Amino acid sequence: MSTPPPQPVATMRVRLDKWLWAARFFKTRSAAAQAVDGGKIDINGERAKRSRLIQPGETVTVRRPPYDHHVVVLALSDVRGPAAAAAALYEETDASKKARELLAFQLKNAPTLSFEGGGRPTKRDRRDIQRVRQKW
Repeated sequence: MSTPPPQPVATMRVRLDKWLWAARFFKTRSAAAQAVDGGKIDINGERAKRSRLIQPGETVTVRRPPYDHHVVVLALSDVRGPAAAAAALYEETDASKKARELLAFQLKNAPTLSFEGGGRPTKRDRRDIQRVRQKW
C-alpha cells in the first residue's frame, strides 16, 4: 500500500516541527522538535519554538552540521509524503546552494588525517628504551 500524496493544509499555517518533518529535513517529528528546541532552526533570522506556526514566504534556516540550509517556504503540509512532494514545499536560496557546494568541495578535497607514529614499540625498541633508562 502506498501513502497518498500530501494534501495542502486548508489553514494557511502549520506547526514548524510538523513542516520540517513533512519537508524531509528530519526523519522523525521528534527529531525535528529536538532540533528546534536545540536552537538549530531559525525563522526570518530569529530563534523559533516548535509550536510556531509558519506560513508561505517565510525564510527558514536549518543547521544540520556541517551544512546550513536557507530555504523559503513555498507550500505547507502536515503529512509526510514522497520526496518529490516534499521538495515542492520549499526552495533553497542560491547563496545557500553555493555555500553548501563550496563546503562539500572543501570537505571532499581536504587532506586526510594520518598518524605517522609506529604504534606500539617492538621488542627490540622496548629493550633499547630500557637500556637508555638504566643508564640514567
